[in-house]
Amino acid sequence: MMDKFPLPKSIDEIRVLVVDNQALIHDLAKSALLELGVRQVSSAQNAYHALRLCEKFQFDVVLLAFNVSNDKDGFHLFEELKHNNYISDKTTVVFLSAETSASLVNCIIELQPDDFWVKPLDKKRIQKRFEYLINVRRKLHKVMHCMDSADYSAAIYHAERGLTDSSLVEYHPRLKRMIGECLLQLREYGSAERYFTNLKNDYDHAWVNIGLVRSLFKQDKVLEAELLAEDLLQRPDTRFLTYDLLAQYYISKEQFDIAYEQVKAASKLAPRNIERNKKLWDLARLNRDKYGQLDAVQNMAKYAKNSIHDSPELSLNVVRTMVDLAASVTGAESEKLQRKIHKEILAVDTSDTSEPSLGNKLLVIKARVESIKNNKKSAEKMLKDNLNKEITMNLEDNLDLMKAYHELGMKEECLAILDSLRSQLEGDTLVSQVVDEYLKREEIERREIKFTTKELKEMAAVNYRENRILPAFNNLCQAMTLSPQDKSIAFSLLKVLVHINKKEPLDDAQFSIAQTAADLLNKDTLVPGQQQKRDEYLHALGMSEVQADAG
Repeated sequence: MMDKFPLPKSIDEIRVLVVDNQALIHDLAKSALLELGVRQVSSAQNAYHALRLCEKFQFDVVLLAFNVSNDKDGFHLFEELKHNNYISDKTTVVFLSAETSASLVNCIIELQPDDFWVKPLDKKRIQKRFEYLINVRRKLHKVMHCMDSADYSAAIYHAERGLTDSSLVEYHPRLKRMIGECLLQLREYGSAERYFTNLKNDYDHAWVNIGLVRSLFKQDKVLEAELLAEDLLQRPDTRFLTYDLLAQYYISKEQFDIAYEQVKAASKLAPRNIERNKKLWDLARLNRDKYGQLDAVQNMAKYAKNSIHDSPELSLNVVRTMVDLAASVTGAESEKLQRKIHKEILAVDTSDTSEPSLGNKLLVIKARVESIKNNKKSAEKMLKDNLNKEITMNLEDNLDLMKAYHELGMKEECLAILDSLRSQLEGDTLVSQVVDEYLKREEIERREIKFTTKELKEMAAVNYRENRILPAFNNLCQAMTLSPQDKSIAFSLLKVLVHINKKEPLDDAQFSIAQTAADLLNKDTLVPGQQQKRDEYLHALGMSEVQADAG
């Protein structure tokens, strides 16, 4: 039995690492821990030093300040320590911070440390919390060992025994939480629902409510889950976790428009998570929100800086997304974006990188920019003469090349890439599911629509001026398919439909398109001039703003 459940280390065997850029914190922590009997306390004043120490020693407890130093913050350092297996589920991790903003607390909670200590610290509080955390490891070690080994049934058995031990009363809430986690891991969702429902009578903690919502969604009890989620979105301690849970559920059900709104809300509350920002980017692409795409990739590049996620690829994705946007807008906005793109290309082109495929990637981006400028022959020549097809390209590289071919009207080359792209998706993750759905829609649109959003808008404008109203309408319908969040297209569609309606009443399909355009313009805030123009169009079509909203 001793071999199966090895006892935790004694207090004098525990090795502690304190990571903070304030000497006072090191002195205070070391003094407090020495009085408790801790004999091995190491100090690091920056992330670099912390990593070097972790290469030499295996620490049992890490006290980690969120603001470490300029080289890497605590969030990034924690990710790197975990990535390198310097800390594991058996390591007790405590975050330290003087800042308690909601976004920072959400980000820390998401990392699931064992505790969060708010500065300024004092000796008595350090000792009290440290003793509690060490006792959790010592007194609940059988349950924690089983959970670390993914033996959840055994973990429940030992946790339930612990609940009958009066000496563990202080730890009963933690044991109950462990039981709930194990039931979810075992996929016993009906049992989990009953368990969390009963717990709610005594505990109104965030983990109880979130566990209950998760178990309801897993059983597709959507109405019950959504009702409870509505209440939890009003609570500061559950809002962020609820948005994240809702997003996971709606993605699993392929309700990507609803999932997108949930992920946007979660990202605002905890903006540093790179994987969530990647999911946000994928959902923005799927929902054809090009401004949302740009926001997501810019956040990824911003928050990945100095982290294990940092790479030249993130900067390239920002440029690519700017090109996507520039290819969908016209006039001054497109020209402004093109100037920004030129600066970003120069910055990436002159950066110190040994990546052999960088030249290929930049070539595709430059060709797309030339295409936006209507220098299509030059762009096509660039690709035919200089593209190295022997270099292996990743999913994003091939997506960008597919767009370049499409913008140049090279349909066969475009569709050939589409046919091979799905093989690059790995696994059955939520992200791969979103990207796969995106590729399905891309394939339909690339096969049926030959032009970019920008080109279709320009063609519609020419056709409208030449009084070719139905061709203008068809151009705009295709443009709206590619960019369904573009308000300028919605305005143009309503203007054209007003013209059509003067000659003969709109048919059902045309009225439905008018409804879609009106809904988009009613959803977003418009300046007074735009509001007036929208209302004029809706009045001319016999549609009030209320009717549009009702649609």
